[in-house]
Amino acid sequence: MTEYVAAIDQGTTSTRCMVFDHSGHVVSVDQTEHEQIFPKAGWVEHDGEEIWRNTRQVAAGALAKADLKASEIVAVGITNQRETALVWDRKTGKPVYNAIVWQDTRTDRICTELGALGDGQERYRARTGLPLATYFSGPKVRWILDNVDGARERAEAGDLMFGNMDTWLLWNMTGGPDGGVHVTDPTNASRTLLMNLETLTWDEDIAEEMRIPVGMLPEIRSSSEEYGKVRERGALAGVPIAGILGDQQAATFGQACLSPGEAKNTYGTGNFVLLNTGTERVLSENGLLTTVCYKIGSNDTVYALEGSIAVTGSLVQWLRDNLGMISTAAEIEQHARTVEDNGGCYFVPAFSGLFAPYWRSDARGAIVGLTRYVNKGHLARAVLEATAFQSREVIEAMNADSGVPLTSLKVDGGMTGNELLMQFQADILDVPVIRPVVAETTALGAAYAAGLATGFWSGEDDIRANWAKDKQWEPAMDPAIRDREYRNWRKAVTKTFDWVESDD
Repeated sequence: MTEYVAAIDQGTTSTRCMVFDHSGHVVSVDQTEHEQIFPKAGWVEHDGEEIWRNTRQVAAGALAKADLKASEIVAVGITNQRETALVWDRKTGKPVYNAIVWQDTRTDRICTELGALGDGQERYRARTGLPLATYFSGPKVRWILDNVDGARERAEAGDLMFGNMDTWLLWNMTGGPDGGVHVTDPTNASRTLLMNLETLTWDEDIAEEMRIPVGMLPEIRSSSEEYGKVRERGALAGVPIAGILGDQQAATFGQACLSPGEAKNTYGTGNFVLLNTGTERVLSENGLLTTVCYKIGSNDTVYALEGSIAVTGSLVQWLRDNLGMISTAAEIEQHARTVEDNGGCYFVPAFSGLFAPYWRSDARGAIVGLTRYVNKGHLARAVLEATAFQSREVIEAMNADSGVPLTSLKVDGGMTGNELLMQFQADILDVPVIRPVVAETTALGAAYAAGLATGFWSGEDDIRANWAKDKQWEPAMDPAIRDREYRNWRKAVTKTFDWVESDD
């Protein structure tokens, strides 16, 4: 009987289940979007129960499309939007509040208060590898405990549990209130501001300072081992859940960036550049994050430098949903191709402040350089170019931190289907951009982690052997134009600073 591995890919805008064969090829996929909830400016939420319903739906859908039974799936892996925090009741399984999404900026005041205790943004970096910022899960948990009636008392009594979306899904898939496994992996734990990067354990001093009871935190296990079996109902009943990787680490693993110095850029809701630094924890001096890349079973922990960009693909979604300028995401390339350049227009999408390398929560989005000459095509092109410009900024920071200039860039994610963007990315970076045959490497990475734990794949050599190039873009831009465009972009970014004066 042919066997397969499944992956649940719980992303910012949708949840999907993908089934892979031993060659790493996609056998089937089912996907559904969930609601984006915006209660106030800067607030972004998801309904945790909706996401759990969608997870069951897409798991059934993916198996049905391939006419597969659970007995033909040897393992399932989970990959997820990181830093999105959910708190729920351990007895009822009901969330006490919506999931607070990684893009949400409501915890700005909490972060400012914690920074005022000493060292500002750098307060926890030596232990966690992260700046003190609204991006991460810990301050979101603190906000929920402070603002939901009775939540703090229930948490201190041991009645509430916390998890990123990997933990929420794992707990529900393994039984929920009836014996659900409360576990996370180091890639997700390293995004909370609560985990010590060296020991891979919760830092009780930081948790106490944030007023978060340690008892509500999940157990930290490796990224590749059997955590439990899917509960005895639903499409995947009885299948071992054997891999967890945060989405960007999963994409790095799926891209076979398994040696120090190898890097990838994922083009999704946001963009995330990860550079494998091996077993060395490199603390950034240029606005990047130090994070766990993966930990496979009992093997040594592998670390990464990461450049996180909040808004890239979601800018195209905003153009579609909020402004109605396009009816599908694919249309943006058609409009952008009607012009030769951006017409002097630059779009800095600081909707959630600016992440790497600036970490400015006071920034807000801006379109600059507008004249009567600028038309819809120029705006479309500026939207796409914003993704490439932001990627160059974090890659330059990565080059400075690592001391090793990037010579090519592996890319993945939905936006890599945009040929104009990929060519502009190669042009503005002045290095080749390489897309693999399987562009959705996030789900593939989670499948690899689960398959390694269960012996479906024997080791990293199998992963390298499966990787194959689909297309490569070579830089073709005049150096003088490249320098001018990037200089103008950097100037545009400065116009977004100091916009928010308080979080009221």
